[in-house]
Amino acid sequence: MKGKQKFYLLLAFYQIFLVLLVFFSVNGLITLTVAQVAPSETIDYYQSSTAGLLGIASAIAVGASVLGSGMALKTMGTSAIAALTEREEYFFKAFLIVALGEALAIYGLIIGILLWTKIPSPP
Repeated sequence: MKGKQKFYLLLAFYQIFLVLLVFFSVNGLITLTVAQVAPSETIDYYQSSTAGLLGIASAIAVGASVLGSGMALKTMGTSAIAALTEREEYFFKAFLIVALGEALAIYGLIIGILLWTKIPSPP
């Protein structure tokens, strides 16, 4: 197996691990759905499928943004280094481009934290 394939395989396992970690941290497997509840009963919001979906969404937000940031940094970083070898006065422009690529991961982390705080906790 080549290095690139091994990296993507490890990245996929890490994403699955994050999804399972978030899913199981919301009181185990969520089994109560709206269709299983009689109309006269009340629904515990923290045991509904909404809580599980919020957890999965936060893991996907973080994982996808980090993956996108890595792809962006791979291409922008190499081109920035190539530009710096030819002309040193392009340092600020190259630094700005790389910093914008890093900001993608930070935005995804912020969205993931915002979604994580919306997960209800049991009383």
